Amino acid sequence: MSEVVASQDRPLQLPDRGLKSGPRIVRRLPEGVEPQPYTLFTVKPLGPIIGAEIEGVDLRSPVTPELQKELNRALLEWKVIFFRNQHITSEQQRAFAQLWGELETHPFLPAGDSEEVVRFAKNENAVGRENSWHSDVSWRLNPALGAVLRLIEVPEAGGDTLWADMGAAYDNLPDEVKQRIDSLTAIHDFTHVFGVRLPEDQLAVKQIEFPAAEHPVVRTHPETGRKTLYVNPNFTVRIVGLDVEESEKLLQYLFLQAQIPEYQVRFRWEANSIAFWDNRATQHYAASDYYPSPRIAERVAIVGDRPY
Repeated sequence: MSEVVASQDRPLQLPDRGLKSGPRIVRRLPEGVEPQPYTLFTVKPLGPIIGAEIEGVDLRSPVTPELQKELNRALLEWKVIFFRNQHITSEQQRAFAQLWGELETHPFLPAGDSEEVVRFAKNENAVGRENSWHSDVSWRLNPALGAVLRLIEVPEAGGDTLWADMGAAYDNLPDEVKQRIDSLTAIHDFTHVFGVRLPEDQLAVKQIEFPAAEHPVVRTHPETGRKTLYVNPNFTVRIVGLDVEESEKLLQYLFLQAQIPEYQVRFRWEANSIAFWDNRATQHYAASDYYPSPRIAERVAIVGDRPY
């Protein structure tokens, strides 16, 4: 396997097969941050660095400012938090998400009982298409801060969702790769995902409404300060300033990083389970292995800030 070599005079030489075996140093918290106890609920980790179930919270009850603050700390520290047996309505789901900010509407996905709710209803006539690693709406100038997903109906087996910690993915890149990408930006565009089924005239209108966005390849988390890898195969189309071949080769290498199990958590859904993830720190993948069984979910997303 070739070495990773950085040079001002020639393109970065990447490992021949993208990923190497061996130890991966993973940390849950930003460097210098020590874990603190939670006082208002119990945290049940589902992995060492990402994903935890929150026990002792009933989302039918009002969320106090103190509880919201501690839940936000859990979200930042675990990147995705889960709640089980939450018998809430779409309205209550929206109210919970709104504690974190303005709610987002999605121009391409079907709505539920309000425009802020995206409804994913899968069955024998509608297959799951969310089975690729992505960060939600990275094609927006201000991508989502996070999202609250509630499963209403689940298949008997299958339909899990996976999340990857993109801070851990960045941390474990070779130093030469980090040096190369830290100052790069990339173009994110919805067209080849949501535009393929739009008539040409409607596509043109949407491209004006949602122009391609340029974001850093490595973004800084606005609350934790941690660097996270911010490119994804759904929406990142090219790296600015590189020729087409070099851009694609580097992107394919970076896309692979989300696929490393050490950076992931996998959640087995039950009806009335909820996941709340930090879209600034993670990518996710909804396994589409349950066709033709029904799977019904509703998602509410929170407007985020411009990546930097």
